[in-house]
Amino acid sequence: MSSKNLDRNAYLSKNIGDFSDSLNINGVEFVKVEDLRYGTNPHQPAAFYKPVNVASPVGDLEIVKNGKSGLSQTNLEDISYSMNIVKFFDEPACAVMKHVNPSGAAVQRAGESIKDVYVKARDCDARAAFGSAVCFNVEVDKEVAQEIMTSFVECVVAPSFTEEAVAVFNDRETYKMNGHIRIIKCGDLKQLPRFVGDEAAHVNSIKVLADGSLVIAAPLLTNLRSVDDLKPAEAENKRCGKQVSEVKATESQIADLLAAWYININVRSNGVVIMKNGQTLAVGTGEQDRVGAVEQAINKFNDKYEGTEVLQDSVMSSDGFFPFADAVEVAAKAGVTAVIAPAGSLRDADVIARANELGVAIVHAPERIFSHH
Repeated sequence: MSSKNLDRNAYLSKNIGDFSDSLNINGVEFVKVEDLRYGTNPHQPAAFYKPVNVASPVGDLEIVKNGKSGLSQTNLEDISYSMNIVKFFDEPACAVMKHVNPSGAAVQRAGESIKDVYVKARDCDARAAFGSAVCFNVEVDKEVAQEIMTSFVECVVAPSFTEEAVAVFNDRETYKMNGHIRIIKCGDLKQLPRFVGDEAAHVNSIKVLADGSLVIAAPLLTNLRSVDDLKPAEAENKRCGKQVSEVKATESQIADLLAAWYININVRSNGVVIMKNGQTLAVGTGEQDRVGAVEQAINKFNDKYEGTEVLQDSVMSSDGFFPFADAVEVAAKAGVTAVIAPAGSLRDADVIARANELGVAIVHAPERIFSHH
């Protein structure tokens, strides 16, 4: 049996040459950066390209410290999605990515260090964070590096690293479990488009279908630029007339609602993000129904942690509208008291009315943010 198995190295060396040195897609020229360790799986060859003559925060990644071998497609996708989260924040932020979904993300709140932000992001789901890609939007210092090295991490990405931090990452004798960690310096995160209207011609998404056909789409950006854009939801229908969200979210909750929205852009749909005090508490992802996504997030939290009162007064983001009030009811029962979601349901007014009864503030976002990655 084993003699008939295809030798992986021979397969990769045979097929790597199939990837050309340059590409032209929809009028944009791309140049090959390198052949990758493998694609999504070890038996899939892959190559990495970047647009020509364009500042590329991902394409211009600088390897500060390599692991046993180079990057895979999976590594690059996790890096890209994590950068796509932290790019939104002016305050220090961290995203911990596993299988192109955040296992946790966090934003600095008053009095917190960068290390605190990392611990918040990691400990949202410390079990899932094993073998993750971790991204920061600020420089990584020695204290943060020491904390990262206490558990297994595939790679760390940041705009810069102090010399002391790099020394920690290179200390294989002390940190034997994590000795092959990859340390990567990214380009300027401000060059990544964030909001509708930002220049983004070179970052159109490309989806390859089963027969090689392509779908090219504009990138997923948002109209929500600040907390000033968050307004109480209102809707009207014949069943219950005009309804306006009457419950007021606190200032802290408003900040968390916007942060949860930005994070949710990079969660596979159907997706929800439950957040409190700048920390994701649970992420529900990839469900076929919205209630299931909410239930998944809550159950994930309850299964892994004691003290479910932590969810009390948390906020939740939903990447799509609520066709019925059931998802809000499930969230409210768990302790969620503020929600952001797109409008668009025929029962928006019914959902708002029920949320008012439950004591849940509802904010309507101006767009849907499904991500079918």
